[in-house]
Amino acid sequence: KWVNREISNFDYLIQINTMAGRTYNDLAQYPVFPWILQDYMSEELDLNNPSVFRDLSKPIGVVNDKNAKAMREKYENFEDPMGTIDKFHYGTHYSNSAGVMHYLIRTEPFTTLHIQLQSGRFDCADRQFHSIPATWQALMDNPYDVKELIPEFFYFPEFLENQNQFNLGCLQVSKEVVNDVILPKWAKSAEDFIYKHRKALESEYVSAHLHEWIDLIFGYKQRGPAAVEALNVFYYCSYEGAVDLDALTDEKERKALEGMINNFGQTPCQLLKEPHPPRLSAEETVQKQTKTDTSTLNLFQHLSELKSFFIEGISDGVPLIKAIVPKNQSRSFMSQGSPELLITVSMNYIVGTHGWLPYDRNISNYFTFIKDQTVTNPKTQRSMNGPFAPGLEITSKLFIVSHDAKLLFSAGHWDNSIQVMSLTKGKIISHSIRHMDIVTCLATDYCGIHLISGSRDTTCMIWQITQQGGVPVGLASKPFQILYGHTDEVLSVGISTELDMAVSGSRDGTVIIHTIQKGQYMRTLRPPCESSLLLTIPNLAISWEGHIVIYSSIEEKTNLKDKNALHLFSVNGKHLGSQVLTEQVSDICITGEHIIMGSLQGFLSIRDLHSLNLSLNPLAMRMPIHCVCVTKEYSHILVGLEDGKLIVVGVGKPAEMRSGQLSRKLWGSSKRLSQISAGETEYNTQDSK
Repeated sequence: KWVNREISNFDYLIQINTMAGRTYNDLAQYPVFPWILQDYMSEELDLNNPSVFRDLSKPIGVVNDKNAKAMREKYENFEDPMGTIDKFHYGTHYSNSAGVMHYLIRTEPFTTLHIQLQSGRFDCADRQFHSIPATWQALMDNPYDVKELIPEFFYFPEFLENQNQFNLGCLQVSKEVVNDVILPKWAKSAEDFIYKHRKALESEYVSAHLHEWIDLIFGYKQRGPAAVEALNVFYYCSYEGAVDLDALTDEKERKALEGMINNFGQTPCQLLKEPHPPRLSAEETVQKQTKTDTSTLNLFQHLSELKSFFIEGISDGVPLIKAIVPKNQSRSFMSQGSPELLITVSMNYIVGTHGWLPYDRNISNYFTFIKDQTVTNPKTQRSMNGPFAPGLEITSKLFIVSHDAKLLFSAGHWDNSIQVMSLTKGKIISHSIRHMDIVTCLATDYCGIHLISGSRDTTCMIWQITQQGGVPVGLASKPFQILYGHTDEVLSVGISTELDMAVSGSRDGTVIIHTIQKGQYMRTLRPPCESSLLLTIPNLAISWEGHIVIYSSIEEKTNLKDKNALHLFSVNGKHLGSQVLTEQVSDICITGEHIIMGSLQGFLSIRDLHSLNLSLNPLAMRMPIHCVCVTKEYSHILVGLEDGKLIVVGVGKPAEMRSGQLSRKLWGSSKRLSQISAGETEYNTQDSK
């Protein structure tokens, strides 16, 4: 998967560490990550320049060529008079418990562990981790310091800040107080450092050379002649199976050896005996994809070439409030190449299950949409049981489709219930009344285990989605957790089971984070607002990494410039930035590094998750937008409009399609072409300049 670029470098390193027995639960066998940069002095970090990267084919101790000669001589001249100790290059190790505590000294519980290790006080300030550039320089100058990095350098900005205000002492020479870690010049803040460092880890250079580092740590250069040649031999006790502790009868000797192994560091299990295959380059991956028939283009990599198409006839004249292609539709081997389901819900509660193919070279250059004929025939229409609560605005937040496209969960009903409709049978299969007032919003997690509901009764409830044989069949009879804390109705919710967080935004202007498993209150976020008028939180979204994007709005009629605003908070509740908006956001979703928003003023905008800046000019849809959703291949954005049109935004004509090749092959059936819109009707979106 990694070779084919299906998973990131970060994910692969975590997986390979786990396979080799490394774990966060053991400081002596903590996951090990490579130093990847050697430029910590420039004002700007240029990831296209190979010279900013460390040479990943050499162990960290000999990245500086000056040290290589000394190491080689030390190895050749080493002789143990007892004959028990094998020759080695390094008497220290690249990953040990003291090293982990060294890096994480500002974060509990590592602070306490560090103090215990240093007999009840902090180590002398000069030996502490106080600056990233200085740590790198020390590695270059001292061949006996061979520490690699820990995963936290790529995702956890808090460990670089002395948030607990520990007194870590002063440096001897400069008398400088050791406080927050000094960052490279190219990083403006701890968050900025982590963001750029992670970008560097996923860069082309590291992708092309990471397998060389894996060979040294986990692969064939870990032991034997290849290790000697690569100057990569460590003290014999650090290797798996080097010492048989059970065979030692002398208790003292055994204790001493155990202590040595624990404090000194352990080499991971050897996973590979032959060279690790390199990763495909980005270009090779694209070439490989264009050879397959059903490959789609990622629209976020082609933002300058977007085109919009419209589909009519789903709910003409009635606003379309939900349009989604669920991401885990069960596919049998037989149904490869047959359409997936695209689910729509319109303002009059009519539900449609349409056919959808994102891009198949044999059919069309864009996508194929096969209309569900029941939506226009009053006899066959499937609709949800009404009535919905009077006076409640019907929005996409009231409807959630299960990831396998079998169930539709709906809220907003007059009896305070959450209803579950089977999309295959077209009828309501369960309905749960636990809230004391109207349910105003629903959200589900990425893996389809939990559903969260928010209500006018100011509470949120987390529900388990019950499964039979891995298939969702409904909601548990009672909520898994009830979350309190808001003082007014809950307007928006988000949930991430992987990160154990449930997030809710309310008319009281606050966003509250709870844990899912224990239902524990974590923190309240208050988006900044200059006016004293009532702020509400109509929409929010959580990214895969745990960034929380909040849309806040002032309900009263005002001409304030920050009436509508977008705010970004980190997973640990730190405010990272805000952006004033000129429009009212109706729906919002996050995909990877991008935020996609639709507004009642009719603009579809795509923003960068970290800076909140627009990635391209907003597309003007000329009608209020009611919902936005990205398809699972990131190939299209589905937009539901006030007049009932479904707009499909995708990448313009793929290079290999030319108009002469539009041969229509319809899975061996001769369907009437009137049912099939193959995405040739372009929708004219004015560029909003």
